[in-house]
Amino acid sequence: MITLRNLTCRYGDKTVLKSLDTHFDDGDFYAIMGANGCGKTTLLRLIAGLLTPQEGAVMLDDNNVLQYTARQLAQYMAFVRQHPYTDFEFSAFETVLMGRNPYQHRLQNESETDWQIVEQCLKQTNTWHLRFAKPNQMSGGELQRVMIARALAQQTPILLLDEPVSNLDIAHQFEILDLLRQINREQHKTILLVIHDLNMAWQYCDRLLLLHQGGIQYQGPLREGLTPQNIATVFGVTATLTDDNIHLSPRH
Repeated sequence: MITLRNLTCRYGDKTVLKSLDTHFDDGDFYAIMGANGCGKTTLLRLIAGLLTPQEGAVMLDDNNVLQYTARQLAQYMAFVRQHPYTDFEFSAFETVLMGRNPYQHRLQNESETDWQIVEQCLKQTNTWHLRFAKPNQMSGGELQRVMIARALAQQTPILLLDEPVSNLDIAHQFEILDLLRQINREQHKTILLVIHDLNMAWQYCDRLLLLHQGGIQYQGPLREGLTPQNIATVFGVTATLTDDNIHLSPRH
């Protein structure tokens, strides 16, 4: 279980997140939402141990995430950034194979099982045909799907994804979100998904963490939290809800 204890993070004089106290239960599929600059990416980076808070802590199974080694954390959680990049000219297959590194001892070669897991993850993300492609031979959306495949290859109980479908065309958005929902339900993975599209969140996610002005506006069942009042407060737009969609319009 991930627990936030009095979590506060500042950039210079600007407080982005202030005194967050909450937890995420095992197996939850969370949409993390809020207006631009509200701290969504910062929160994921804090949970992943990539940032140090000015106050408070992120606890993973009652231990501060900053007490884990990078290798240990990589066995607990995989992190997919919003903007995929790599500084090395590895093929897609080699990139996804890196997701198996946390389970290998130094100088140990990859096993046949590792190779099978990589093949499975490439096929799950519809990138098997790109297995020999280098980053400069892939579009941004293709590279993002490869990075999602690498995260899946880590086989962690927790997935942290920062707007993973923002660079994808609509068909691949549905494809990846279908896959994440399937993994959540069948493997009981905890998924924290930063997402801007209210309708995508409405369709796929069960739980909601709604951030506003450095704090938590709402946390709980998503369809109980994406109310017209909360949407107006956080996003400044008017919302009309049906069973299947959220219709948005400017506030007048």
